[in-house]
Amino acid sequence: MDIEDILKSKKVKVTEIPSWGTYLRKPWELNFANHLSFNDKKSIYLYDQDGACGYLWHLFSYGKKSCKKDEQAQTAFNNEQKDKCYIFYQHSDHALLIENARLFSADDLINEEDVYVVDKEFSWTYVKTHETGWCGPYFSRK
Repeated sequence: MDIEDILKSKKVKVTEIPSWGTYLRKPWELNFANHLSFNDKKSIYLYDQDGACGYLWHLFSYGKKSCKKDEQAQTAFNNEQKDKCYIFYQHSDHALLIENARLFSADDLINEEDVYVVDKEFSWTYVKTHETGWCGPYFSRK
């Protein structure tokens, strides 16, 4: 079952927002990594360059922003009061707007990789990486 079906089965309203991945990655960076210089961002491979695939979540794996990790991150995400959120991916422009998200939990992302969840105000984020168990998941506040 994909994430959309999982959420719809929980009565979460899911709206596809095609091509918004690019749009959402930039404000995520501005809200969570704005304390880093361009060179700092480059040094942690935040961007795709020179064959090293960039990941926004490197902000957490390189220790450049405080966050909860692993089970603590999942618990923080599950306990967060969620209403409207965005779901987007590192390497896809596919994105979702979800509403009435209070039943949305970390377990719903079991089949997802390099996925970012952020509330509409970009005040908190939950990230599940393709290296979960080694790097992530992560939960952080702005």
